[in-house]
Amino acid sequence: MMSREVVVVGGGAAGMMAAITAAEQGGSVTLLEPNERLGKKLNITGKGRCNVTNDADLNTLLANTPKNGRFLYSVFSRFDGRDAMSFFEEMGVPLKVERGGRVFPVSDRSFDVSGALERRLKSLRVSLVRDRAVDLEIEDHEVRGVSGERRRYAAQAVILATGGISYPATGSTGDGHRMAERAGHTVTPLQGSLVPLQGTLDNGASCARLQGLGLRNVGVTVFENQKKIYTDLGELLFTHFGVSGPLVLSASAHMRCFGKKAYHLEIDLKPALDEQTLDRRLLSDFEKYANHDFCNALQDLLPQKLIPVMVEASGIQHHQKVHEITREQRRALLLKFKHFVVKISAPCPVEEAIVTSGGIRVNEVNPTTMESKLVKGLYFAGELLDVDAYTGGFNLQIAWATGRAAGMAAAEEGRKS
Repeated sequence: MMSREVVVVGGGAAGMMAAITAAEQGGSVTLLEPNERLGKKLNITGKGRCNVTNDADLNTLLANTPKNGRFLYSVFSRFDGRDAMSFFEEMGVPLKVERGGRVFPVSDRSFDVSGALERRLKSLRVSLVRDRAVDLEIEDHEVRGVSGERRRYAAQAVILATGGISYPATGSTGDGHRMAERAGHTVTPLQGSLVPLQGTLDNGASCARLQGLGLRNVGVTVFENQKKIYTDLGELLFTHFGVSGPLVLSASAHMRCFGKKAYHLEIDLKPALDEQTLDRRLLSDFEKYANHDFCNALQDLLPQKLIPVMVEASGIQHHQKVHEITREQRRALLLKFKHFVVKISAPCPVEEAIVTSGGIRVNEVNPTTMESKLVKGLYFAGELLDVDAYTGGFNLQIAWATGRAAGMAAAEEGRKS
C-alpha cells in the first residue's frame, strides 16, 4: 500500500495541525508556506501569549460559535478543547487555565506553541516548502495537485488552510478563497469579527477626547436597534476612532448587520455597585466636596481624563457648587455612570480584525471530513470556512479541530485504496 500524497496549503494553526495529522496517519505530506516562519499569525495571538484553546467540552464550544456552529458538531465531538490541551501537553507544552476557561502556555510565550508544532512536523518528516500556492489542479471534479509560484506539486489530496483576510501582513490575503471559488465553491461575504469599533460619544463628540484611556472591570451591553443583545464584564480602551480592547472585540462578534441595523454600547462604569449603593457613594463624595465646584468632585470616582466628559454628559454646570446639586441632577449623573453611551458607526476594516467572518459556504463541505462536496480530494480547514467564534481560544479550537479532521480524512482515503 503506497502512502497518499497530501499537499497542505498554509502553515498556520489549521495547516500545521492538518499536516501533522495526515503524516501521523501515514500520508506523504508536503506543507506549502510562503512566509519565513510557520504560524506567523499564531505567534501574535493573545498579545503574544497565544490563547491556545478553551478548557471546554462540546456544548460549550458550540455555544461560543455563533456562526454556523452546528456545522462543527462532528469535529468538536471528536476533538474538543480538552483534547487540544492533551495534544499540546503531550508535545511538551505545559498549559494553564485562566479566567473564562482560556488556556495559555505556562511560559506565556506563543513561540513555545508554534515551536512544538514545528518540531512535530520535522519528526514526522513533513516536507516544508517555501512557496505560495497559486491555483488548484482539478480534472473531472477530482484534485490532481497544486500550482505554486515555483513549481507544480502533484497530490491525491489537497487541504486548503490559508486563513481569512484579517492581518494580511501574516499572509492571510484571501488566496484560499480565490482558489476555492475557481473550483466552484461559494464564498460568503467577508468581514471582520473580533474587531475594534468606530464610534462617537453620545453627544456626538469624538472618542479621541478619551484616546488612550483604558477602563478595567467595567460592564458593556450591546444594543441592536435599541434591543439588548449582549452583555459582559472586562476591559476596554478608548482610541482616536472609537473603542477597542478585549471587551469590545468580544462585543463586535455580535454586531453582524452594520448598514441594516443601528448599534450602540452602554458602559457600566461601576458594575460592582447597584444603583442604591452607587447613590450612597455619590452622596458621600458630595458631602466631602460640598463646597467645591462640581467639576472637582468626581476625582475619587473616575479617571481624570473621563471627568470633563462625564460632567458634560450629566448636564450639570462645571462650576455649580456641589451642595447646590439637586436630587434629580444626582439621579441623572448616576444614570450616566451606569449607562455611558458610545454610538457605533462601523467596525474597523477587516484587515484589523482578529478573525474573518464569512468564507466557504459550509453546506458545500462534508462536516465530518471537511472534504469538498464538489471536488473529490479537496479539503478545507480553519478560518477559510464560514465559521467564527467569540474570543477565549474558541477560534483556534476551530483551527485545531477542522485541521485534524481534514488531515485524518485526507490520509485515510489513501489507506482505504
